Amino acid sequence: MKDQSQASDVQTPFQRSPSSQYGNHVQDYLQSPTLSPLFLLGDALAVLHDLPDESFDCCMTSPPYWAKREYVGGGIGAEKNYWDFITHLVDILRGVKRVLKPTGSLWLNIGDTYLDKQLLGIPWRLAFTLTDQEGWILRNSIIWNKVKGALDNAHDKLRNVHENIFHFVRSSKGYHYDVDAIRSNPKKARVVNGAVVSATGVTGVRYKRQIELSTVLTDDEKKSAFLALEKILRDVSQGKIADFRMIIRGQQRATHSDAEGVSGRARELKERGFYFLKYHPKGSKPSDVWDILPEDTQKRSLHFAPYTEDLCKIPILATCPVNGIVLDPFCGTGTTMLAARNLGRKSVGIDIAAEYIEIAKDRCHPLL
Repeated sequence: MKDQSQASDVQTPFQRSPSSQYGNHVQDYLQSPTLSPLFLLGDALAVLHDLPDESFDCCMTSPPYWAKREYVGGGIGAEKNYWDFITHLVDILRGVKRVLKPTGSLWLNIGDTYLDKQLLGIPWRLAFTLTDQEGWILRNSIIWNKVKGALDNAHDKLRNVHENIFHFVRSSKGYHYDVDAIRSNPKKARVVNGAVVSATGVTGVRYKRQIELSTVLTDDEKKSAFLALEKILRDVSQGKIADFRMIIRGQQRATHSDAEGVSGRARELKERGFYFLKYHPKGSKPSDVWDILPEDTQKRSLHFAPYTEDLCKIPILATCPVNGIVLDPFCGTGTTMLAARNLGRKSVGIDIAAEYIEIAKDRCHPLL
């Protein structure tokens, strides 16, 4: 492995420095006002070893996949077997865990590989190793649907068009997560002929009729249901909630489960005779399936990863505070750093290939 120990803010030329200076570069960068990324050239394991503890708010990364392609600079992904690859990656992510703040998150995009016609399950083998042996908490498994996958000439299997993205945290409680920053814009309620109509057309008339005609609700339960429905309609008109559904005993089934021992909603339905599903006024949360086109790599001569800026937006907005800092230990041509800068966050990228760092610098030129 070549000695490639350099560090650079994209606003200045590269300057050679021994590996012991990586931490100093980061400390100086943290105190600077610039949003332009800091790039550190070197092996991720060695660079992370020199960085200060608990310095980063969020890590968003997509390591080289095992046995997929030869990357400039070599490094991870070229191991002889996939367990060596997983072990090597776990060692690096152990360093990531150390430099993340206790409130920090790790988002990991990792693809799978076939060997002798068998899909190896590398993403989940890695995820289980991180949770079972390294103490990471897995909060979400996201499916990246690439919409338009590559051509597949195999005649004995389906075409592969997805990859995994995992969201890990250091602790199950207290990690930073701004769910409002990633909500979709909600549709608005409106008033039609004096009646409040929700975004999906709910007026409450149908629910009132169901309550009135119910043969399973008691008179007291009906009275309570009418009052609760009127309050919900007022909340819709005032913008406190965007929409709602009413579940009434004998009319609709409890959502998810009707077993009272495992479902609080089923218990509420039994005890009160009704409950409401309320839609947040700021919109809905993203799901765990993301339909995102991959990066167009057809015209590239050097770097071919499909990792795209859109993959980084939800992780950064949700788990990196506005004044926080993002890390990518396999930054490649700087996609994570570009997304962080465009979202107003500082960032540090590490890569073993000087050629990739140069491309990243050009992509992440200082804001004018």
